[in-house]
Amino acid sequence: MPLYTHLPTSIDAVDVIIAGGGTSGCVVASRLAEADPNLSILVVESGPDNHGNPMILHPALFITHWAPGSNTMKLFKGPKSEALANREPIVPVGRGLGGGSSVNLLMYSRAQRSDLDAWKMPGWSANELLPYMRKLETFHGHGAKALHGYNGPIHVSSGTHRSLRAENAFIEAAAQVGWKEFEDLGDLDSVGGVQRALRYVSPDGKRQDTAQQYLHPKLQDGGYPNLYVVVDSEVDRVVFEGQRASGITYQEANGSSRTVKAKRMVIISCGACGTPPVLERSGIGNPKILERAGIKSFLELPGVGDGYQDHQLISASYRSNLTRDETLDGIVNGNFDIPAMIQNNDKLLGWNAMDVTCKFRPNDDEAATLGDDFLQVWNRDYKPHPDKPLSISALIAGFPGNPVGIPVGPRLRDALDFDPGIYGDAGDFDIKWLRENVATTWHSLGTCKMAPREKNGVVDETLSVYGVTGLKIADLSIPPSNVGAHTNNTALTIGEKAASIFIRELGLAE
Repeated sequence: MPLYTHLPTSIDAVDVIIAGGGTSGCVVASRLAEADPNLSILVVESGPDNHGNPMILHPALFITHWAPGSNTMKLFKGPKSEALANREPIVPVGRGLGGGSSVNLLMYSRAQRSDLDAWKMPGWSANELLPYMRKLETFHGHGAKALHGYNGPIHVSSGTHRSLRAENAFIEAAAQVGWKEFEDLGDLDSVGGVQRALRYVSPDGKRQDTAQQYLHPKLQDGGYPNLYVVVDSEVDRVVFEGQRASGITYQEANGSSRTVKAKRMVIISCGACGTPPVLERSGIGNPKILERAGIKSFLELPGVGDGYQDHQLISASYRSNLTRDETLDGIVNGNFDIPAMIQNNDKLLGWNAMDVTCKFRPNDDEAATLGDDFLQVWNRDYKPHPDKPLSISALIAGFPGNPVGIPVGPRLRDALDFDPGIYGDAGDFDIKWLRENVATTWHSLGTCKMAPREKNGVVDETLSVYGVTGLKIADLSIPPSNVGAHTNNTALTIGEKAASIFIRELGLAE
């Protein structure tokens, strides 16, 4: 099992380096290894190994990753902002093999057709990406069979538990205000209603992260001796020979610096918050930002770190008469004996407490009541696309996009910064409550856009970084615009599509 916390010195050069073992990175590594077991591949991940970790395997324990001292979560923190009621913006990202797929809230939803078509990049339309969405999943829900996959690594199911009283009550209430119940909100087109939620959970109640489902099986079966993974090792920068990416430098667990060469390709997959700093420490980015950080400019690409997008989260608590077996309160407040639950394979462990998912948008009459500023955005971004939701919501049983820049310093540990977006402009209306309560939804994307270079793009449709050779990006930093869905499916789809591109360019057969 070639998984290391310290890479043997004998491994000083490989064919392909994947800088980052997150959601997309694990997919790419697995698919490349499948295409050619003789291809030498090195995955370098800053966080820990997740194999067999019960806090990751059992969906109901996802709350443990938010605990102080967690080693599976990394928090990017910005300075206090008056726009956020003097709060510090906190943006959490997954840290460890599988990335966000190992620690997220496991909600299954897909982007809308108009979201993907709006990217306007050859090979990346909704119809062209659907085969990859199908390839990644084994679908246990309802819906048109032509739209889903039934033999992929990632199981999509209801898991082992539902809070049916809350679920039914919510769906009945939605019907009273005109929101219909859909069988499949993941068909790329449906909007304006609710669905009994599906999750990235197997029918026997296990989380479906990309490390467990794509990577670990290959590390364990002995058939892929040239697939290497090193954890607890943070990528510093890309090394170049002329204009060709020839390797990476990374920091080992003991703090020492190590360089490994890539004979054929370097793929950066550090996520929307992690990929821009790697590029900028490599001298790739906006020269003004690099100069301010004390980094010599190697390649001018102003789009690096620009255009950060997220979904803004607002939560509303409710009081109910649900019993302890119908919520996750017992886990959250520490009243449940978790080791005993694991030993007994308690069905509650296969649940994420989210039983209804929703994609809402107002009708034109409702939109007209929200003011001229809203209508301007509505008429531009939403009205022409009737499949585009304004709000993605979920019923949770048990728990009380504007572009910004990401400046970076010259050192690996220097902090990032985040602008509060629309909340930076007070406007003429009272948004005090929003300022005090708005938060991230952990759906960071768009910081190294796939777009024409003259439009602030960083990569082309083959995910090649402009201006150099042998350097690719495959993660949620590449979407040119946001999606009306939880972003895990988009990250998975990017991984599958990217792997297909790289396999073809390496002259391999899928």
